[in-house]
Amino acid sequence: MKVCMLGSGVWAFAQADVISANVDEVVMWSIEEDVVQSINATGEHPRFPGARVARNVRVVTSMAEAIEGADVIVECVTTRGLRSVMGQLKELGTCTCPIVVTSKGIEQDSMLLSSQIVTDVLGEEIKNQLVCLSGPSLATEVMAKQPSSVVVAGYNSEMLEPVMKAYSTSYFRVYTNDDVMGVSVGGAMKNVIAIAAGICKGIKLQMNSKTALITRGLHEIRKLGVAMGAKAETFNGLSGIGDLCVTCLSDDSRNCRYGQLLGAGLSGSEAQKQIGMVVEGVNTVISAMQLSRKYNIEMPITEMVNAIINEGLSAQEAIKMLINRATKNEMD
Repeated sequence: MKVCMLGSGVWAFAQADVISANVDEVVMWSIEEDVVQSINATGEHPRFPGARVARNVRVVTSMAEAIEGADVIVECVTTRGLRSVMGQLKELGTCTCPIVVTSKGIEQDSMLLSSQIVTDVLGEEIKNQLVCLSGPSLATEVMAKQPSSVVVAGYNSEMLEPVMKAYSTSYFRVYTNDDVMGVSVGGAMKNVIAIAAGICKGIKLQMNSKTALITRGLHEIRKLGVAMGAKAETFNGLSGIGDLCVTCLSDDSRNCRYGQLLGAGLSGSEAQKQIGMVVEGVNTVISAMQLSRKYNIEMPITEMVNAIINEGLSAQEAIKMLINRATKNEMD
């Protein structure tokens, strides 16, 4: 069995390590020469020092070589780069294996989720092969072989089997779901709420504040997801509350760290520079605001995150505005 990874970031690296225990070969496609050289020479990622993958993982710069004979293709690039990568995949011709989407974001202006971008580029017929993977799975903990659980969702249950076979190990458990929309929305929107949680940490708010924000953030995510056609119960699962909690509470979450830097007084560009990697929530929050207007849904936490990043609102003022909103029923 051969698995192709489209992308070579730290999450792709962690996934490759999991998958390598179950398959004959994992071939990662990368455009980063330092990544290619480092992994092929030592098994170590240049941005993940000390962690090594098995010898059946290699990196190539040719996408055609990476996908040739693949039994599963795993997409693991940024949401911003996803359309371009899928365009390159389309140019290489038809593939019939499962395509696993692991990006978690929403494209600006089009307001398409990662799974929808893939369909938009490759055509509606690709839905039969589409599988979305999400859940609480920090790359550092996965590489440390800490027990982790994720969910895979697809339109065709037959496509889930080879994916589960590739990913399931003694420390990495995979559940299934048929709600692609719910899994996609949960994975994307948790990044926005994680920035808000980081802001709380940056201005030294304590657990009452953080847990209230996470709870109300989940409410916003669920409302948006249901409006877009998702099942409400999906957000009680791994791609909902599970992924939200780990992204909001872990110091390894770059979205949370970015928010913490905002709360400490840095500008958005300064915080982004200090993180040094893509912070998906920064782009997603703009798309989320577009979706809230489209579906006429009130999303006050998302609105405040957008105002802090893009409109210069202070974190302290945003908290006051949230606390002083008109009272309402909790479920509204």
